[in-house]
Amino acid sequence: MVMFLFLVVALAVVVAAVTLAVVGGGESGPLPEAAPERLQDPLPADRPVGRADVDGLRFPVAPRGYRMADVDDALGRLGAELAERDARITDLESALAGARAAAHARQERPAEGEQR
Repeated sequence: MVMFLFLVVALAVVVAAVTLAVVGGGESGPLPEAAPERLQDPLPADRPVGRADVDGLRFPVAPRGYRMADVDDALGRLGAELAERDARITDLESALAGARAAAHARQERPAEGEQR
């Protein structure tokens, strides 16, 4: 019996709280639209992106996670810079291989000349 009385009182309190929230909350109107947050620390445009830039990159939180446009822009920039660096590394490795081949050819020529 005591348990039943407790449940009835708890139900009455919950119904009263919900009623007050619905009736009392309608006077102020809907909440105003919040201005969307923008990326506070964009990647530098005047120099290549460094490790510290990537470590310091923080995306603002949107209602459903992160703003896709900000993430897409940052990932596009990082992808382009990585592709540029990969192409530069390939060019430098090719030039190094050519220089090594030329140096090896120069070393073998005097040895062939001495044998004659």
